[in-house]
Amino acid sequence: QPASGQSLLLLLLLLGTSLLDAFPHNASQKSCGLSKYHFLLPSELKLIQDMKEQFEETMLLSDRKCNTRVFHRKWKTAELSVPDRVLLVEAELDLVMEALGHPTAPGLAERHRHPLSFLAQAREDLRGCVSVSPASPRAPVLPATAPGLTDMFAPQAPKHQPSGKLRHWLHKLEVAKERETDGCLEASAILHLFQVLSDLKCAALREECP
Repeated sequence: QPASGQSLLLLLLLLGTSLLDAFPHNASQKSCGLSKYHFLLPSELKLIQDMKEQFEETMLLSDRKCNTRVFHRKWKTAELSVPDRVLLVEAELDLVMEALGHPTAPGLAERHRHPLSFLAQAREDLRGCVSVSPASPRAPVLPATAPGLTDMFAPQAPKHQPSGKLRHWLHKLEVAKERETDGCLEASAILHLFQVLSDLKCAALREECP
């Protein structure tokens, strides 16, 4: 049945073209708009500064002794590639939000909902900007004679592999989470909030980060 075989092939080709037009390769990717973090509003910075100062006053009244050095690095954020910077800030904000999710300072989260909401939104905006894991290996088995279809459904290769420098820091962060107390992690996160904001701005500026 040569005619029917050719008709089937033509149908598959047309179907493949239609699907590719309807679902472009980037359709499932979340848009990554970080331009609003190029310049942070003075009002946002003031609220974060107020939260930081209140926490510092609380620490002075406590006998908390910490030596958490997770934010101490021998390299500058601008030395990382743009995808590495995004992953760095996302990990930093994860730590901040985890620490502030169970604050040891009484009433800290309740009194500073706005800056916490701002930080949570920044973390959400970063998510999906960089893919570090491959798509699911399960894909429909389609005829090899239908070009375009197999490419569309094939598993995508990882888009970015973190540099050795970043992987080392991420490992250091995980070790700190396991060994440090919640109070010390909270202190480290809050005392370095402006470093996190600086890293966020650097990630948003991409190649223009000084």
